[in-house]
Amino acid sequence: MSRGLFTRVNFLWIILVVSLTIETHRVKCHSCHEVKTAFQVRQIGPLKWVPETPGTDADLLVCKHQGPSCCTRKMEESYQVAVRRETVQNIRSYSFELNYLLLGHATAFQDTFQSLMTFSMTHISSLFESSYSSLSLDASPLITQLFSQLSLFVRGGNASVEASVHRFFDDLFPLVYGRLVNPGVAASLAGERLDCLRMTRQDMNPFGEQPRALARELGAALRAGRALTQALGLGMELMNATDAAMLTRDCSRALARMQYCSHCRGLTLIKPCPGYCLNVLRGCLASLTELNLPWRRHVALLEDLTHAVAGQHSLELALLGVEGKVNDAILFAQLHGPRLAATVDKVCGASTAEAPSSHTPTPTEGQVSTATATSPPASTPFSASPDVELRGRLAHLRSSLPLKPSKNDKPKSLKKISREFVGYIPRYKTFFGALPEMLCEGEMGLEFTCWNGEDVVESYTKKVVGNGVHAQRQNPELKVRGADPALMEVKDRLEQFSQEIEESMPGLGHREAWVETGSGIVEEGSGECDDEDGCQGSGDGTAHREGPDVSGGVVQQGSSPGSSAERPPVVRVKGRSGASVAVSPPSLLATLLLVLLLVPQ
Repeated sequence: MSRGLFTRVNFLWIILVVSLTIETHRVKCHSCHEVKTAFQVRQIGPLKWVPETPGTDADLLVCKHQGPSCCTRKMEESYQVAVRRETVQNIRSYSFELNYLLLGHATAFQDTFQSLMTFSMTHISSLFESSYSSLSLDASPLITQLFSQLSLFVRGGNASVEASVHRFFDDLFPLVYGRLVNPGVAASLAGERLDCLRMTRQDMNPFGEQPRALARELGAALRAGRALTQALGLGMELMNATDAAMLTRDCSRALARMQYCSHCRGLTLIKPCPGYCLNVLRGCLASLTELNLPWRRHVALLEDLTHAVAGQHSLELALLGVEGKVNDAILFAQLHGPRLAATVDKVCGASTAEAPSSHTPTPTEGQVSTATATSPPASTPFSASPDVELRGRLAHLRSSLPLKPSKNDKPKSLKKISREFVGYIPRYKTFFGALPEMLCEGEMGLEFTCWNGEDVVESYTKKVVGNGVHAQRQNPELKVRGADPALMEVKDRLEQFSQEIEESMPGLGHREAWVETGSGIVEEGSGECDDEDGCQGSGDGTAHREGPDVSGGVVQQGSSPGSSAERPPVVRVKGRSGASVAVSPPSLLATLLLVLLLVPQ
């Protein structure tokens, strides 16, 4: 009897020990220690919110599942806050490079524009000080006002290039007429007579075609510069709107389910399935991906505008040509002084204070003989004859010595900046369309199993939707209620800007059809050498266009202005006997001496 009782007690003891051992092992295997570690490392919230062992929390809204869980309601809310913060940081990390590229090159372009403005303004001021000293003091504020308006225009301000140029010549005409063309009337140029000269300048056309040509060239070049400035600014606004885009509550819950609901089961290392991640991110970023097509079009415009500023409509050549145009305009007025004086007396009335002058004014003392030379035909009152035009060009050559900064002091040229920018910006053409994929790359692993939001599986079996708000109607993971109004406003501005630029500057926005050869941007065989270094068009490439060079001459098609291998230019002039002489001056100084000898005194 006692032996049977002893045997029964031993059996019950063994069962109790085994049960306790199994329970202890079960609790040890299902500890929330790894969940707590991940919670601490990612700085999601206080560790006291993480339970030591799995339990049941009926209040869970996102990470619901059958069985014990290492998550609580407070942990779930913290997961949503953390995943929203992490996603925004990842988006900004990708957009930072693009924003930095736009901001850096916008600053570089503006600095170069301002440097060119300052250099050109200094150049034309030097012209007045050296060649037209009697005008220098009064012309200085006119020059400053002109370039201030040009600079304002490029920066996107309310200014007009054409109006600014014509206003400059309107204000310059009374000075030129009263001190160079007809110095005897300088004292009488006041009040109504002064206003008459300003208001009728365009009708009397004392400066020939130079004002209209300057307004046309500056307008074409500066419009491209203004459009580029506005395009870069709009791009930066788009990046700011991207960084400020808010993630919806539904998006935060979907992201938390994808990233952290696996932690509730102790699976802290499992990665989401690729298709599952794409569905979640494409749903969260549906409004951003709507910007894909407008942004691609905007990048094409940025490329074309960059080429237009540095090549097809060279802003550098246009600004450096201001001095030559102004000089030619003043020479034109002097060469037609008698007829111009007669026209002024007829239109604005004869001056009562006019006194005869025994000295005929010249562009500079001893420079080019004045309008007492061959008179033009009466049918073309202010059109110069070939001889007069030749002397005007030679006089411009003599008074327009090229002012060029040293290689150590000069800023980075527009061509170099444009090459850098055009080399980088195409990489970001698909930024908005590829953003969900880029964000998912860091979340997807190479394991044979993955997390589908509910369990660990071998593959994701639900439909993967595309980009855009419309495509999210079939998204199985996230409900998208509509587009972000702030982003849609930026999208509309992008589309409107692209349409306006393409209408005002036809041919832009189609980079695939744009032929770079002969554009003046990059020439084959040029290496690291630029046109400002004196080797534009070096190698086998040629500059397939005509345009004024820095010294005011004309670059003929197929020529290389700075190439040392080119033969010196041939200049034909007429001597006193009337014979035409062809010369190849070895230097500018020799050219000037030759002109002094051959031009009739």
